Amino acid sequence: MITRRKMLGLLFVHAGACYAQSAVKRVVVLGDSITAGYGLERSQAYPALLQQRVRESGLPFEVVNAGVSGDTTAGGLRRIQWVLGTGAAVCVIALGGNDGLRGVPVAQTEANLEAIIRAVRMKNPDTIVILAGMQMPLNLGAEFREAFAAVFPRVAERCAAFFVPFLLEGVGGILEMNQEDQIHPNAEGQKRIAENVWKVLEKGLKQVR
Repeated sequence: MITRRKMLGLLFVHAGACYAQSAVKRVVVLGDSITAGYGLERSQAYPALLQQRVRESGLPFEVVNAGVSGDTTAGGLRRIQWVLGTGAAVCVIALGGNDGLRGVPVAQTEANLEAIIRAVRMKNPDTIVILAGMQMPLNLGAEFREAFAAVFPRVAERCAAFFVPFLLEGVGGILEMNQEDQIHPNAEGQKRIAENVWKVLEKGLKQVR
């Protein structure tokens, strides 16, 4: 038979567990195959590495990998509400690379990124938004490359978002940092991406209310 004292004890433990669970806030990383960790174990993708950093820092955050291979900014916009679910304390947006490779008009990529950020803020105005910059390879021409790269800092400034200057800094175009296709980062490349994002994410986490 469970006595009143034991019942109160169980309720206390349950309440404590619920409090601990609710105290953990979500960091949602919206991205494409780079975020998903294409060709690697999910644990090797940079969101999992960011989770390790968060844990080592003793911060109460859960990093959610919302990367989908082949995704574009249009795809991210279509699924952002589902991805956010009940909400997020921080949303990292790492999309746009596939737009550029597929020749999506720069203006459309820019509009989609802004719409994603608006959707995040409509869900919760206090959500910290971090936008990761992307760049195109040399073979796509200087004019398009410059116009494409300029989209990301412009959107970040206009939408008052934190900004990672280039998601693939130290990775893109570097043989030893990528898999055989020279498109998708290998495990070492993912570690470098995690470093690039963590420099900005750590600052954002400190501003979460």
